[in-house]
Amino acid sequence: MAEGFLTRGQLRRRSYRRLAQGVYADPGLPVDHRLRCRGVALLAPPGVAVGGHSAAAWYGAPFAAADDQVTLVCPEEVRWRGPREATVHHTVLSPADVVVADDVPITVPLRTAWDVMTLEPLTTAVAALDAMVRAGTVSRADLDTMALHGAGRWGVSRVRRAVPLVDPRAESPPESRLRVCLVLAGLEPVPQFEVFDHGRFVARVDLAFPDVRLAIEYEGAHHFEPDQVARDAERLDRLRAAGWRVIRVSAADMRDVEALVARIRAALAAA
Repeated sequence: MAEGFLTRGQLRRRSYRRLAQGVYADPGLPVDHRLRCRGVALLAPPGVAVGGHSAAAWYGAPFAAADDQVTLVCPEEVRWRGPREATVHHTVLSPADVVVADDVPITVPLRTAWDVMTLEPLTTAVAALDAMVRAGTVSRADLDTMALHGAGRWGVSRVRRAVPLVDPRAESPPESRLRVCLVLAGLEPVPQFEVFDHGRFVARVDLAFPDVRLAIEYEGAHHFEPDQVARDAERLDRLRAAGWRVIRVSAADMRDVEALVARIRAALAAA
């Protein structure tokens, strides 16, 4: 605009997407959190990197929404507040902690994992780490080592609480969060359990208590699509015919975890 190649009116008429103050994206680009990270990173001074839950999008955990705040990690000596679309964390950050991907400086996988665990709520952090381990960008052994040798680092207590809960068998963030809530309540469900009836495969369930044949299934929005409703009903019939009970959990149920845990405890007691 300053050079006269584009007017403010043209910027609006051509539907360019505003990513941050003075940064716009072509409307043909896919709109996701990584796009917002790319835009915000253009404003960052040298040494600053995309990190935490935002950087996890490059490592198998693209769970931050397109309009979520971009997490930036900034060396302590760089006094920069960042745009309003970002949350800036001033911390110890060495050049070895940063790589460049898609022209964006991002933290390396293990540093990303550490920041996710120290900056995010426990269930959110475990969901991201489940996906990162499943994608192979970090390993459970590396996480264990990092937690063991993290004495003295800021946030180590949060890391040591999160790492034992990581389980790459989870196939979605809600499933991870549900499992963590049950484990913290003293229950021990088995993720992605395969049910067989007299040697015949019946179904694979999100979480299971095999000893009492109780399955816990998280149902996201796609489960309410017409075709999926029919498939789910048929699958539920097969499980029941095999002697299994099924508790179906929705996003609304997750808003009252205590009530959900009590419901599952009652089902276990009834068995």
